[in-house]
Amino acid sequence: MSKLLPYGKMRGKGCVIVFTPGKLKRYAQALLGSAILAFGLYNVHALSNVTEGGVLGMTLLLQHWFRLSPAVSGLVMNILCYAAGWKLLGKDFLITSAVAGGGFSLFYAVFEQFPPLWPQLAELPWLAAVLGAVFVGLGVGLSVRAGGAPGGDDALAMVISHLTHWNIQWAYLITDLIVLLLSISYIPLERLLCSLLTVALSGQLIGLVQRFGKKQEKELKEKQQVELES
Repeated sequence: MSKLLPYGKMRGKGCVIVFTPGKLKRYAQALLGSAILAFGLYNVHALSNVTEGGVLGMTLLLQHWFRLSPAVSGLVMNILCYAAGWKLLGKDFLITSAVAGGGFSLFYAVFEQFPPLWPQLAELPWLAAVLGAVFVGLGVGLSVRAGGAPGGDDALAMVISHLTHWNIQWAYLITDLIVLLLSISYIPLERLLCSLLTVALSGQLIGLVQRFGKKQEKELKEKQQVELES
């Protein structure tokens, strides 16, 4: 008979429970990030019509110039980004991303059952750009810190950061700037400047949240190592 291990994990032919306390904590963090992101996109970005960079911005660009549905282009680009992330970052990345992405869809569907909290933001695009950046930066930052990507552009930024060893905010900024520069061809200048502000701020916040988490983890590991040696 298989020997029962902590947290219900069994070796041999017995069942294997994937959920350890550490993984459960990361999944909970990814879900919290998804909830913050969904809240911000529904209550801020959806009202202000501020466009995005990354995958979402590219789908809007393709829809405008080539009449290609975002349902198709977004699906293809997200699959490619997640596939690259799985190849380079591993299975844990894919599982955590599924938690984050699924959580985002669920939370957004819940928020849609209620009227927007700040409808006046539709007339205040600059304020919406800053406020939206805060929600996106905190939400995505928490999910990325947990090791997952709630969207394909987040997976792409994580892949670029992994390959180049850049801080992740610069990976976000470069991909967003490329898409926004292409979007000059059809988006009014004021709206484009608002979009540039929101992606620049959100990218920096994502990097700050991620680095803060890594610093905490490093300090915790060092403390545990000292306790083991003493």
